[in-house]
Amino acid sequence: MAKPTGFMEYERVLPQDRPVAQRVEDWKEFHSAFGAEEESRSQAARCMDCGTPFCHSGLLYEGAVSGCPIHNLIPEWNDLAYRGLWLEALARLRLTNNFPEFTGRVCPAPCEGACTLGSIPKPAVAIKHNEVTIIDRGWEEKRMQPSMPASRTLKRVAVVGSGPSGLACADQLNQAGHEVTVYERADRVGGLLTYGIPNMKLDKKIVARRVDLMAAEGVRFVTGVEVGGENGRAKGTKVSAKELLAKHDAVILACGSTRPRDLAIEGRDLGGIHFAVDYLAANTKSLLDSDHADGAFISAEGRDVVIIGGGDTGTDCVGTAVRQGAKSVTQLEIMGRSPDTRAPGNPWPEWPRTFKTDYGQEEATALFGTDPRIFQVTAERFLGGAEGRVSGVVVVDVEWKRDAKGRPAPQEVPGSERTLSAGLVLIAMGFLGPERGLLEAFGVEADERGNAKAAYGSFATAAPGVFAAGDMRRGQSLVVWAIAEGRGAAREVDRYLMGSTRLP
Repeated sequence: MAKPTGFMEYERVLPQDRPVAQRVEDWKEFHSAFGAEEESRSQAARCMDCGTPFCHSGLLYEGAVSGCPIHNLIPEWNDLAYRGLWLEALARLRLTNNFPEFTGRVCPAPCEGACTLGSIPKPAVAIKHNEVTIIDRGWEEKRMQPSMPASRTLKRVAVVGSGPSGLACADQLNQAGHEVTVYERADRVGGLLTYGIPNMKLDKKIVARRVDLMAAEGVRFVTGVEVGGENGRAKGTKVSAKELLAKHDAVILACGSTRPRDLAIEGRDLGGIHFAVDYLAANTKSLLDSDHADGAFISAEGRDVVIIGGGDTGTDCVGTAVRQGAKSVTQLEIMGRSPDTRAPGNPWPEWPRTFKTDYGQEEATALFGTDPRIFQVTAERFLGGAEGRVSGVVVVDVEWKRDAKGRPAPQEVPGSERTLSAGLVLIAMGFLGPERGLLEAFGVEADERGNAKAAYGSFATAAPGVFAAGDMRRGQSLVVWAIAEGRGAAREVDRYLMGSTRLP
């Protein structure tokens, strides 16, 4: 596969991101592509002729997930890209991934963490970059044309939710010949791809382009529709679960994990404290609607911004606040700083739990002179200022120690209390699961974590003809896992409708 000695001849090299000073002035994607084809081919050449490619296994390794959850045929399309067979590489990539233009931009690349080069150790093959190079080239060369199913089954399927899981499920079922309708309560299709991930990380034209292709292939999209429970978040039409079930032969719930985790401390009701998801969604909607001319967004301009929580959502808040003209940005993380190299308990091919600086922290560091993150700290209470708006956050350092049951737990460090100035606070502490009203409306049980109860592999709930997939079923996770779930659910729905299935 590829060039057997490529990993010895070529170093891992990626295109330089747009300069910080330039990219923080707009909302365009910050990643760049190689200018010459030879550069991309040399990176594909680094893929080893390894006997067991852990990169595409997606399996549990001593309790930890290793490799790609959708089992991308990575060595195969790397070899084809190295040999300049771009059309063939595109075909192999599309066999397993419905949306490589999404994962190639936003996936943290568990495949690279499992790359066999990590056992030496040497820098992993640039799998994520190779993936997006192949698919972007396919779009540029107009290879991505509508592909219609050979015949129609006349079976009608409803997919509730248009995030990556719902879209993958709809795409697969449509190709199987079923009549698929995707219901989305927002005004645009895409779920977190549209309103959860900022434009500079995933340009919404990329999402719209894929949705348009799916529509040309026969998938029907209905936006502004609230399905099931009453939660007051949709302004459009409401459709009952009973009505949806009566019109369709199967229903797939792929609504995501949408209940944000709150921080119930003193001062939480002050103005200027928002959930990160609301902050990010409002900013993107205003950008798409009017290029921010309507002012219908939460602004960080001129404010000291405190972000509570790490992860991708916290990083996206940092990058958004920087672009809005924040006076300062501080990010609080209750966990300790990760080590620079793999710890003894985190061996290859597990995902390396090492210290990383993402685009948002890179930008804040360049603009303000220091990394915005403070580790092993927690918020104690919020302080109010004029007009009932937040003016500060009282924080305290924590140490992680074992409790009486032997579990690690944070304990406050005496005398470490201090106050951070804050004119805007964003809570990015993850999500608790799907909205209960929707589950109740369809008669779907919740598991012990509050997610839709549906076994992995079958994706069927206890309600007849109702399936669940994505974050709604497994909990908050990665886009690539959502795609894997959508594909898996589509296969089981097709089996349910037809008695057997040929879907992968």
